[in-house]
Amino acid sequence: MQDTASPPETLATPQVEIRCSARRRKTGVAYWEAGRVIVVLPGNMPRAMRPVFADQLVSQLLKRSARRHASDPALAERARCLAERYLDGVEPASIRWSTRQVRRWGSCSIHSREIRIAARLQAVPEWVLDGVIVHELAHLSVPGHTAQFHELANHYPLQAKVHTYLEGFSLGLATAGCLLPDTQDQPLAAQDDSDVAACPLE
Repeated sequence: MQDTASPPETLATPQVEIRCSARRRKTGVAYWEAGRVIVVLPGNMPRAMRPVFADQLVSQLLKRSARRHASDPALAERARCLAERYLDGVEPASIRWSTRQVRRWGSCSIHSREIRIAARLQAVPEWVLDGVIVHELAHLSVPGHTAQFHELANHYPLQAKVHTYLEGFSLGLATAGCLLPDTQDQPLAAQDDSDVAACPLE
């Protein structure tokens, strides 16, 4: 199965379109397209079997999408409170801890509105974590690190202190051998400028 586009924020009862393809012989596929599910089945499949097979494919896709978009409940509540206080209530599709954030403190996908926070930040004081979350939430409104972005992120009054703390925290992790040598002092490393804002805070 492929997942070529992001699902809508609400996954319940999506619109489903079933298509048949002569190029498909034995397998079917389901994927998201413009907020609906497209199911492509083999052209030689009997009509009576199509709804059953389509239901199975849609069910599998919804389960995968729900897992991918699941938020960490505590982070989600924290993000909600911070967004209401500093960013006019902007909402991510999901926010959760990630053990894959090796070079960054957090990342924000502009396309899917998913935020990932480096799991190693579970050890920092709450005010530092709050600054990182506000930084990533601000990217939902302004993708790049422009003056407009920094003005928005700096609505969190401790943002400058957060940067200073994280510089020291990064140095401490590197000294302890917890970071690879080339992960220190890395600039913004966006995977795709149109889709992802991936930061160490700068």
